[in-house]
Amino acid sequence: MPQLKVIISGGGTGGHIFPAIAIANALKEKVKEIDFLFVGAEGRMEMEKVPAAGYRIEGLWISGLQRRLTLKNLAFPLKVISSLMKAKRILKRFRPDVVIGTGGYASGPMLRVAASRGIPTLIQEQNSFPGITNKLLAGKVDRICVAYQGMEKYFPAAKLVLTGNPVRQEVVMLDGKHEPALAHFGLEGSKKTILIIGGSLGARTINESIAASLRLFSEQGIQLIWQTGKSYYGKAKTMESGSVKVFDFISRMDLAYAAADLVISRAGAISVSELCLTGKAAILVPSPNVAEDHQTKNAMALADKEAAWLVKDGEAVEKLGKRAVDLVNDAITLERLRMNISKLAVRDSAGRIADEVLKLVK
Repeated sequence: MPQLKVIISGGGTGGHIFPAIAIANALKEKVKEIDFLFVGAEGRMEMEKVPAAGYRIEGLWISGLQRRLTLKNLAFPLKVISSLMKAKRILKRFRPDVVIGTGGYASGPMLRVAASRGIPTLIQEQNSFPGITNKLLAGKVDRICVAYQGMEKYFPAAKLVLTGNPVRQEVVMLDGKHEPALAHFGLEGSKKTILIIGGSLGARTINESIAASLRLFSEQGIQLIWQTGKSYYGKAKTMESGSVKVFDFISRMDLAYAAADLVISRAGAISVSELCLTGKAAILVPSPNVAEDHQTKNAMALADKEAAWLVKDGEAVEKLGKRAVDLVNDAITLERLRMNISKLAVRDSAGRIADEVLKLVK
């Protein structure tokens, strides 16, 4: 078989980039002769993360349309035309057998041009409520891989395949790690442990809510693994103690999950998928600052199935600490949440998506 040539386009946030890399890794395991080219948005996170994972990337001059009237929007039509022209040049030069989109600005022009040229195309939607790029592409692409049921509300049913979200496998493999995890973080096995994660950039509301509740946690003998992100780290570090461990970033997320009895998290698609695969009881605090408020919809998809608790961002400072204490001390409810969230896990998502890609090529 001649070498398979694959373009993967997407980015802007880790939620679009890490699935793209996971799909590439899964394809590499299934096909010996394969050549990848990633296409991202200039100046965005993917231009650094993709080469770090060992893949080539080219950037398009593209960004999102601002929600309010701003001078940046004047350049938007120019950026779209520029990106469509560059996408055509990339396709002509690289001549891919298939083009994959994982969402974000750059995947729009790339997938649109590929579909118009009759090149097989596939998009992967991470959220329970699709982003605008994937909504616009849905009618043009050949296959749509989704992480939630009921997506025929937004996409043509005949194109849908339920695959789940690709996550970093090393993060969700927790067997036999509970004791080593407690030792790693210097925590006591006799106390309840709450893990707090605000996404890769941290989350101000969650951080402020935890800071406001530290006395309550201390009185209850609860210990914390607290990932703050960079901007809040200096302030939180002054509150660190034997039972409150503060980090700007946690590299061993598998150990953080393994140590935790309860997780407090934003409701980004990849975070939610990791919680399902690790079977962790969780309180989700959706970020209000994301496109189409999709984090609230992700959280509702779990809360409606009694697979997680939801606390609104605007109510978090007042309610989050109290609700976390109530839940971590309620063994029956914790176990029910664990059982229900585990049922929603879809395993080997990257492998399933890779199989769909290869079906299109054949």
